[in-house]
Amino acid sequence: MATVVTRIKQIKQPYGGYVPLKMFEELKLGGEIIPNNEENINVMIVGLVVDYLTRFNISNDAENSFNISLRGAMAKDHWTKSGDKWIKIARKNLKNVCGLDDDSIINAIKLAEFDDWYRNPRVAQMANEQKSEASLQTIEHIRNLVKRGIDFFAEYGPITKYEFNFNPQNYEDTFEDFLSFLKTKVKGGYTSTVSKGDGDYLTKDTLWDLKVSKNKPTTDHTLQVLMYWIMGQHSGQEIFKNISKIGIFNPRLNTAYQLEVSKIPKETIEAVEKDVICY
Repeated sequence: MATVVTRIKQIKQPYGGYVPLKMFEELKLGGEIIPNNEENINVMIVGLVVDYLTRFNISNDAENSFNISLRGAMAKDHWTKSGDKWIKIARKNLKNVCGLDDDSIINAIKLAEFDDWYRNPRVAQMANEQKSEASLQTIEHIRNLVKRGIDFFAEYGPITKYEFNFNPQNYEDTFEDFLSFLKTKVKGGYTSTVSKGDGDYLTKDTLWDLKVSKNKPTTDHTLQVLMYWIMGQHSGQEIFKNISKIGIFNPRLNTAYQLEVSKIPKETIEAVEKDVICY
């Protein structure tokens, strides 16, 4: 049982990848590349912070925007047997996220540092927790990356859903549903092979993934968004019914990549269903 990202690392894609980047339409949005060589915070944390602050500044819903971080704080309390110390700290951080001022960004970074305790608790327990204070350059970069995200979704949105999963329509996390999953090995869009994973953003017709990298998307990234689309269709959720495109937005490059799913060969989709997700 693996996450979408872990599963991609386990398999070998055909030469050129299942979905080469050249199939996507490249949408250049203007402005210079925002480099990361002067940033002093882990690139993964920067990506999470940009994602969560983009969600928050569009929705004004702090609780849901930092949902994974809050779950991570609760998981840290569980694994470190510290009562409710860390969730109290996380909620204090959350109250100080108000916009894109320096203090909001600093607290968003502290929140994102809890994520691993939810996503990879074993790794989090073994990690050295030496943390750096974000430099002024890092804070400014994050602010500008989030602004680009806000501008992007103002033009290509609006967002209809963020942080979506692939459970069945009206799924309730009950013991009976769990037993059904064990019996059938399928729970909506999930399988016994790919049992975890959630997407970033849905708009009216596009499933978007946000990447904050200095490089163009790789074949791992393009396969990831295709898997999300396939899993959405298998989930039966109404929100995926009209999603006809997949896309990747990179605010660091201020470039988006978008592809009509109808342009992907049927044989490719069937291969990913059978050999990667394992329906």
